[in-house]
Amino acid sequence: MKDGLRQSMAWVHTWAGLLVCWLLLLVFMAGTAAYYRHEITFWMKPELHAAAAAPATLSPAQSAQLAVRTLQERAPGATRWTIDLPDERNPLIQAAWQNPPKKDMSRAERRNALRDQNVTLDPTTGLPTAKPRDTRGGDFLYRLHFDLHYMPAIWGRWIVGIGAMFMLVAIISGVITHKRIFKDFFTFRPKKGQRSWLDAHNATAVLALPFHLMITYTGIVTLMFIYMPAPTKALYGDEQNTMFSDVFGNFERGKPADIAAPLADIGPMLQQAERAWGVTPSRVAISHPNDAVARVELYRPSGQQLSNLEPAMTFDGVSGALVSATPPLSTALATRAAIYGMHLAHFADPLLRVLFFVCGLAGSAMVATGALLWGVRERQSYAKIVANGGRVGFGVRLVDALNIGAIAGLPIAFAAFFWANRLLPVDMAQRASAEANWFFIAWGAAALLAQIRPTRAMWRFQLTVGAVLLAGIPMLNVFTTNSHLGVSLFGGPGLRPAAAFDIVVLMLGALLGWAAWWLGHKAKQKAAKKQTAADAGSTSTMEPV
Repeated sequence: MKDGLRQSMAWVHTWAGLLVCWLLLLVFMAGTAAYYRHEITFWMKPELHAAAAAPATLSPAQSAQLAVRTLQERAPGATRWTIDLPDERNPLIQAAWQNPPKKDMSRAERRNALRDQNVTLDPTTGLPTAKPRDTRGGDFLYRLHFDLHYMPAIWGRWIVGIGAMFMLVAIISGVITHKRIFKDFFTFRPKKGQRSWLDAHNATAVLALPFHLMITYTGIVTLMFIYMPAPTKALYGDEQNTMFSDVFGNFERGKPADIAAPLADIGPMLQQAERAWGVTPSRVAISHPNDAVARVELYRPSGQQLSNLEPAMTFDGVSGALVSATPPLSTALATRAAIYGMHLAHFADPLLRVLFFVCGLAGSAMVATGALLWGVRERQSYAKIVANGGRVGFGVRLVDALNIGAIAGLPIAFAAFFWANRLLPVDMAQRASAEANWFFIAWGAAALLAQIRPTRAMWRFQLTVGAVLLAGIPMLNVFTTNSHLGVSLFGGPGLRPAAAFDIVVLMLGALLGWAAWWLGHKAKQKAAKKQTAADAGSTSTMEPV
């Protein structure tokens, strides 16, 4: 019975993983990069690097007051202002505003409009910095890992959600299948073909098994209202906003009174919040500024708790009086917020964030080795057919091509995205969309080449291209920006995220380069063995004259 259960689970594990492994690889790689989406966005806006080089001299209150003054000049009639104060991950003052949406404006048009409605301020002088190039930066990768691209967001979330459900089944069935899973974690047998790939798959799976379970389950839970709409519809019908307002509170911010009133000084509000929390607020949000019903919301910085719902204090925007503070969450809401927070990892300090990043890389390796393991196993079953002049089946050839296009092609796509950020004209129209297009152009080209010729030589070629592109990014900076690796390392704390980015892509490029070299070295060894065997065979069959 036990062997029968394990055999059944092995079948489930194989097909639950194989059917969605290439989608999961994209989700894992983009999601792993999204742990550093703020740093990636900062790197992709080199125009801001000069302002970030010097340490900030303005206090939080001064920064907020200067941002409010700038917003008064640029968007006095906006419905909402938001101000992000400098911190270790974002060394600049970010101020943004939302104008009343126009009728018949699509979601994409609204998102593009929001990117144009912001300004970045120098934390030393309080003056606006040079206008950065149009780019979605790390937010593109963050959205890619659950919204996908070129399709309505709801479709992408359904597709990714179904893939995550398959992965949860694959993880659980994999644990059941491998009765010696923890022992196998400490076992690696190189140069053993299928056994070596199985050892690699087991090691990368067990290395971060709690992370894999957590990130998959929490990823499903974060979008549970999409996947399980029946309870909401039963209680609220089509009034989903009412449900969110009842559960989360403050979902709707009301309407303006259309009565002009001056905005109160932000400084005393910040001081009151700092006394209450023991830490300076990280974000200021002002609803209906310059109106009699204006409200100022101050948010505590992330990192104090698992929950993604940070405590907030709301003040009357005209009088400056405290209106409310975030009440204790209900048990259900606190649980959901903690699960959501574990997935986003806003609470992670620098060291823990590195650990999450490494676990994400291990997850990517787990998916990749699982896909490769299936191909190796199936090719071995065709060994006799190939030896007799036959060919492998269509399914095996298709999987081999998809493996090359995903495992070796995705690093090329990521590198092309970063190269496009540096090489596209800065004043180009729809520049952010063009960067995203180059991601998929490069990935599509890699996938197409793999379908035409899914061979070991194609593996080496694509791994080499990915290695050159990734490792060449720091050198690209030397010719296209004034904040290359040498300057970033010694240019002050504000530029260290840019230096860290260059170092990471250099290391990833070196890793891909080593993989390409190893494949070439292995091919030479295999050819040498064949030649030796052929020479020995011809010698043994020679008859003396």
